[in-house]
Amino acid sequence: MTEMKVSLGRLPLRSPLIAAAGTVGSVYDFADVDALSEYGAAVAKSVSHEPWPGRPPPRLAPAGGGMLNGIGIQNPGIDAWRSSMPDLSSLPVPVWGSAVGTSAAEYALVAKGLTASGVVAIEVNLSCPNLEEGTMFALDPAAAGRVITAVRDSTDLPVGAKLSPNSEDIVAVARAATEAGADFLVLTNTAWGLGIDLDTRKPTLSGMVGGYSGKPIKPLALRCVWEVAAALDVPIVGCGGISTGEDVIEYFLAGASAVAVGTAHFAEPRVGKRILRQVDAWCRSNRVRELAELTGGAHSE
Repeated sequence: MTEMKVSLGRLPLRSPLIAAAGTVGSVYDFADVDALSEYGAAVAKSVSHEPWPGRPPPRLAPAGGGMLNGIGIQNPGIDAWRSSMPDLSSLPVPVWGSAVGTSAAEYALVAKGLTASGVVAIEVNLSCPNLEEGTMFALDPAAAGRVITAVRDSTDLPVGAKLSPNSEDIVAVARAATEAGADFLVLTNTAWGLGIDLDTRKPTLSGMVGGYSGKPIKPLALRCVWEVAAALDVPIVGCGGISTGEDVIEYFLAGASAVAVGTAHFAEPRVGKRILRQVDAWCRSNRVRELAELTGGAHSE
């Protein structure tokens, strides 16, 4: 079998697959379906310092080959989240925490709480609807850098910055996050989208604009991976539209060192098992012994 172990800098992974935040709940409530044994890590749903109520329904809507969501990152706050979580070491997969906030200081407080909870890494969600002076953190290199600096100063765990495909200059934001201390990058999150209900003649989401995810956004995310990998020497987790082994191979060739599977879980909770079988089959057919050797392979020398 192909060697599937990979690493994100100082963070080793037993598998290239990571279960994306928001698609496997708090991880422990998804573990019962025996879907996580094939993964290198699973990211718990994003959590903030204080409770966030989220948006009113409707918060999910189908949209062509993908889906729209406008949940608003509903969560109970880091203190309640910690008290509700079991011993993370008892779960069948290493767990990452996902931090959100409205300021760099809030992110740092959440990172401290996540560190104390026993997660093995922290994903800093810069690409959710978090605003500082009117700008989403992931759209502003300086704001993104301030958040990563604050988180980096609050924990010794590996830190990843999750960025947005909506960024005007994804390389500039990626560079700022890396220079501020991010150990790896997650590229990317959802793209902005909107749907209209023809029966009500109103937007399908209560918040009108939401996050678009699923197969159709793969080219957008893949482009971000390609551009950042060409410009920076930093480990990358490719994320967006992954549902087959061929998708994984594409992301690796574009420059990723691991991939995150998200929306595909809603249709096929055990999708990771099939994806890894397909990755192995492709590698065997192409005489690839170690998946990691494919990283960046599509870039010219």
